[in-house]
Amino acid sequence: MKTYQGSEIRNVAVVGHAHSGKSTLISALLHAAKMTPTQGRVEDGSAVTVYDDEEIARGTTMQNAVAFAEWQGVKINLVDTPGFHMFTHEARAALLPVEAAAVVVNAQNGAEAVTERVWRYAEEANVPRIVVINQMDHPKAGGGGGLSALIDDLHERWGRNCVPVQMPISDAGGFHGVVDLVTMEAFYYTPGGDGRGKITGEIPASLVAQAKAAHEALVELVAEGKDELMEEYFAEGTIPEQHLITALHEAIREDRIFPVLFTSGLANVATDHLLDFLKVYAPSPVERAPIPVVTPTLVAAANGNGGAAIATGDASTAGATRKISDTEPAGLIVFKTMTDPFAGRISFFKVISGVIKNDVTVENYTRRGQERLSHLSIMQGRKAVEVLELHAGDLGAVAKLRETLTGDTLGAKGADIQVELGKLPEPAMTYAIEPKSRADEDKLAPAIHKLMEEDLLIRFFRDPMTNEFLIAGAGQPHIETIVSRLKKRYHAEVTLKAPKVPYRESIRAKTEGHGRHKKQSGGHGQFGDCKIRLEPMPRGGGFEFASEVFGGAIPRNFIPAIEKGIVETAARGYLAGYPVVDFKAVVYDGSYHDVDSNEMSFKMAGRLAFRKCMETAKPCLLEPIMKVEIEAPDEFAGTLMGDLNSRRGRVGGMESKGRTTVINAQVPMAEMLTYGTLLTSMTQGKGSYRMEMDHYDIVPQLVAEKILANAKRPVEEEEE
Repeated sequence: MKTYQGSEIRNVAVVGHAHSGKSTLISALLHAAKMTPTQGRVEDGSAVTVYDDEEIARGTTMQNAVAFAEWQGVKINLVDTPGFHMFTHEARAALLPVEAAAVVVNAQNGAEAVTERVWRYAEEANVPRIVVINQMDHPKAGGGGGLSALIDDLHERWGRNCVPVQMPISDAGGFHGVVDLVTMEAFYYTPGGDGRGKITGEIPASLVAQAKAAHEALVELVAEGKDELMEEYFAEGTIPEQHLITALHEAIREDRIFPVLFTSGLANVATDHLLDFLKVYAPSPVERAPIPVVTPTLVAAANGNGGAAIATGDASTAGATRKISDTEPAGLIVFKTMTDPFAGRISFFKVISGVIKNDVTVENYTRRGQERLSHLSIMQGRKAVEVLELHAGDLGAVAKLRETLTGDTLGAKGADIQVELGKLPEPAMTYAIEPKSRADEDKLAPAIHKLMEEDLLIRFFRDPMTNEFLIAGAGQPHIETIVSRLKKRYHAEVTLKAPKVPYRESIRAKTEGHGRHKKQSGGHGQFGDCKIRLEPMPRGGGFEFASEVFGGAIPRNFIPAIEKGIVETAARGYLAGYPVVDFKAVVYDGSYHDVDSNEMSFKMAGRLAFRKCMETAKPCLLEPIMKVEIEAPDEFAGTLMGDLNSRRGRVGGMESKGRTTVINAQVPMAEMLTYGTLLTSMTQGKGSYRMEMDHYDIVPQLVAEKILANAKRPVEEEEE
């Protein structure tokens, strides 16, 4: 395997909506570059970047995968990303290690919801974008409005800087070639062939006038904003080819132009020309601006068992950078972790700086440990190809690191830096999870934690309010995939069910109550007597306790016992067994006995007084209200608004982003437990949502009556 310098490397994330043909296109590129003897297909599980059992079964990508093509002296690293909206956090993470994004657009449907989203992700990450209109061989390519309508749609969404650099050649025989609008040459292909085109230079007569006009539009757009090019353009009426190539490369790198190309991954048409384009026009890692870094600072231990320490960035070093160069100290960032049944944990990384050699020992700056990089590799899908060294800007992989996880930064000792992965979205859906047997229970936690190493969006925790084990993910398909992997990989079978809604109880009126506990059974008796006052507090106020006892009516050492009695009884609820919150308890009077009073007696008196107060405090039921953000194409906005109203939702606002509508609302949690599945149905799979806990609010009377009818009142303990 040849060793490539940073200037000879192109790192490209292939992003876009589901079923736009990203994985098929990558397989076609690899076949055109003769990296694979045959062209892989998603349908039969032979696609290079779709190798997980769940992905093959579902026919869609659910996690990032890396492949590479050696093409005319350069190495092109391709990162395949999911296009289903519930897995776009993977696509977002894939933009960290790359210098360009190939935004794949379905020629039949145009830019769709996830296409818009990943475009915004790339824009936020300052990653240059190359638009690839794929599936041009389909009879309905152009979406019924023709190719011009498709380009007009791109202009409307992303501006006139989306400019074709090719023109497709199609006739009765289908899509079989492209015209290069830079060199003004025609490339012809055999559909279903090896992806290698024939350069004839002869543009079809029917396209000559159209190609000249498109060439002039491209030249004019490239020249805009560059005085020397504009002068050359006005003086000669055009820009020489070599000057145009250099200027177009710079314009793409600077995000001034988003070139549009045409391909068919399935028919393997124009794929070699796409490889040529990436080689010539995609920025190399050494052209990338220096990466922002901070100096890590040790802050805590990773666990309570003497585990590795965790480091975070020191704010005082904000603004520091590390240049992607071989001459800088060695450094790398782990952007993905995968668990292989044979190789164990595989860490995917980008070399930020320096040269990483096989068997070198590096320091984990994040966890303060050392790791040996044995069997340094580059990944071709699931297959690892061993290499001796990797230069700055390259992507690599290494197996069986002891402590390193996704997001960790490693490198030469004494040159500590920390690279931030970026903020991940919060999980949108939570399910209760129960092991089917005792054996499954023993396997569950270790297995889930291994999956959490691969997918940073997974959350696994016990709800302290309901005592259920909960698993959270991006949506129902995401969680179903987790369950399937638990069974297939780790033989841990579980049952999913909707989580219990953590209702609360509160009071709406100020009230007073008297509690007296008196018991005589021979010898010392028990006596506690207190009067308390309950007062409602604002939502989120929690619980407060105060004493207004004076004159020694109750000894000071018994006051905490009264508070403990109130707290314990409030935790068991009054209406339906849910904790009572947002109230203040004040003990203001009482009495005691010199011999029979003790802490237990006053604790029982506090319980009795609290129950007495609750009878007249106008108790009510509270429910969690979620802050929800829904994103879907404009045509579904009316349907979604009506559905939110039926769920007792309160819409806070709507925002238009291109052809996508974003709705912000507050909706009760109880109404959102199965929302992901219904949203997919309502929006034909084009909508997505995110939600997080916002506040508690009073449950409407009719709804509360149904909840209370199905709930059991708390069973009071017998008085001691």
